[in-house]
Parts: sequence; structure tokens; C-alpha cells
Amino acid sequence: MKSKRIVVALSGGVDSSVAAYLLKKAGYDVLGLFMKNWHDESVTLSSECPWLEDSNDAMLVAEKIGIPFQTIDLSKEYRERIVNYMFDEYAKGRTPNPDVLCNREIKFDVFLNIAFSLGADFIATGHYCQKDKFTDSKGIEIHRLLAGKDINKDQSYFLCQLTQEQLSKVLFPIGHLQKAEVRDIASKQNLVTADKKDSQGLCFIGKVSLPDFLQQQLKPKKGEIIEIASNFKVYNTLEKKSKTLHQLSNKLKYSSEDGVLVGEHDGAHFFTVGQRKGLGVGGMVEPLFVIDTDIDSNTVYVGQGKQHPGLHRQALRINNKEIHWVRDDLCIPIGKTLQVLARIRYRQPLQKALLHNTDQGIYLVFEKPQSSITSGQFVAWYRKNELLGSGVIS
Repeated sequence: MKSKRIVVALSGGVDSSVAAYLLKKAGYDVLGLFMKNWHDESVTLSSECPWLEDSNDAMLVAEKIGIPFQTIDLSKEYRERIVNYMFDEYAKGRTPNPDVLCNREIKFDVFLNIAFSLGADFIATGHYCQKDKFTDSKGIEIHRLLAGKDINKDQSYFLCQLTQEQLSKVLFPIGHLQKAEVRDIASKQNLVTADKKDSQGLCFIGKVSLPDFLQQQLKPKKGEIIEIASNFKVYNTLEKKSKTLHQLSNKLKYSSEDGVLVGEHDGAHFFTVGQRKGLGVGGMVEPLFVIDTDIDSNTVYVGQGKQHPGLHRQALRINNKEIHWVRDDLCIPIGKTLQVLARIRYRQPLQKALLHNTDQGIYLVFEKPQSSITSGQFVAWYRKNELLGSGVIS
């Protein structure tokens, strides 16, 4: 019987290296494929994992474990689907998550299609997550996206936009392992990536200077930094119980008259809610944090300390067009609610929340107020360790 062909997304890191090794060891017909998605070194910090080094490491791993290896250039698709999207979101005053988009648009779409054109039965990645499947009462096969066994490394959040069809075609060979076990396997096999540091920064680009990256299209523009006092009068105008879902999820609106001028910035679109560094304003009792930005007036609003009420909200909203269910069979009707666990950023501990499906979209009301809910980021909701769905925060 012919063994199944699996195309592994070899990134040049230890995780995908071990994923490829385990599949080869299990007797599969494995092909390593490296994605070249970015080669503009003018915004890449050259000492931080340039693509050429990663490609070379991926090739050395493929040679070591004895699998064929190819490099594919997806830089055109990456710029069109990810980079242009990022510029557009930042220009609107939102903060995108390119890693989630990169998985949805590149790795599990463009890359997957190329892999299947090469005769793949499945693709495999080095993500720390797991999956299983079952057949429902109607005979439909349902795939479940599960958290990785290593809770500190769980990457299910980054895959929160995947579909049932995509899940049916992917394997996660290291999802049941701890990171230390993965490094141990790589070390015992003398893989060149065994002690390599985990990559940081933008998906498939590496560590970048974000201001330099954004200034390729978003030009600097001087504006005011306004400090809002922690006792700002609007904070206590309504009790939580009397607020509607819309009021709970809405950001407060500020104007320059609501605070005091404390500095200048080079463009409100370069800042995001919760940001502390890069403001260039000192001399305060507590550190300043960005609590809001206004792109129209080019104003950045800040507040002192992590407990500033402007940083915290009880709820968020997702527009109808930006709701995604991984388990679409669990999508609830309009007017119904669902108790879930949710996170608004990678590695955030799961938070208890109540999901409301309405005509205006989905609202998530958290048991405890959340810090730095940021427009453009993804919220993902779970049932125990299974990721059920996600959406872009409005």
C-alpha cells in the first residue's frame, strides 16, 4: 500500500523540523517546503533571523532526515493579502494581527493548494495545537481544533480562522508534546535547529522595526498626546447593570478638551491601545499607557497606570461580516447566548464570557473587565480546550 504524502511547512525552526522528522519516522512520504514570503531587508533587523538563514536551516534539516526539499516564493501573495491589509488597518486606526491572517490566507490556503498540486494527502505544520474528529448524527464528519498539550506554547489562537475543510487536510505532529520534549528530540537527532531561538515578530518576516515598516506607506504626521485623568467624569455615569450591550462594548470618546496636552507624536496610526513604550513623555507619577487614538484628529489619548479605567472594558463587539465559526454546527441563533471561555490575545489566560448573537453582530460580555481590548485584533472563544470560533474586534 502506498504511504500517504505529507508536505511539511518547514520554516527553519525547531518545531517544524521535529514535525517533519516524526512524520518521516512514522513512514510517511514527506516533502519539506519552505515559504519565502518576504525579502525587503530595509525594515528587517538583520541580526534577527533573516529568511535566507531560515531557508538554509530548513534545507539542512531536510538533508539530515532524508526528505526532498523545495523553496517557493509567495512574496507577491503575502504582500497582496497580508501586508496591504496591515497598512489598510493601521491607516484606519486599528491594530491587525498578521499572524492569524497569515495562517488563514497563506499557509492554509495558498501553501495548502500548492502542496496538493504536488500530490499531498495532507499538509503538516509545527503548531502547538491538536485536532480530532467525529461523525455527527447526520453522518457529517466534524473536525475539532484543540489546544496544544503544552499550555505555555498553545497556538490554537493563531489558527482561529480555519475552516472545517482546512482542518480536514492538516496534521499537527508535535501538538501532543511539550516544548522541552521537542527540543530534546531535535537534539538527539542532531538537527541544526535544536537550540535555535523561537522566531519573533511578523509571521514569516521576522523581527522588524514596525515604525519603519509602516512608514513605507503611512507618512509621519505631528499630533497631540492628551492625558486623560483617571477620574474622568464619563467613567461613572452608568452602572454596569443598566448598560446595554452596545454601551458595554463601546469605547469612550475623548476630545482634547477632556485632558491636558503632555507631548507630541508622529502619527496616531503608529500607536495602539495598551501601548506603553514609544510615547517619549516622562515625569509622571505612573507610566503612561495609550487608552485611545483618534485617526481623524490625529490625537493619541493616554492615562497613567495599568489600572486607568480607560484601559478596561467589560465587553466587545464583532461585526456580522467578521464572525467566523470553526464549529459552524455550534453557531447559535440570533437572540440566544452561549457560555464560553475567550481570549483577546495570544497567551492570555482564557476568560469566562457570555456570547450574545444579535442582529448587530456578536457581543462578548466578560465576567471581569478586560484590559486593552483593541480594534482589529482577533478574539477567539472556546469550550474547555476546543476552539469554537473567532472574530475581528470592531
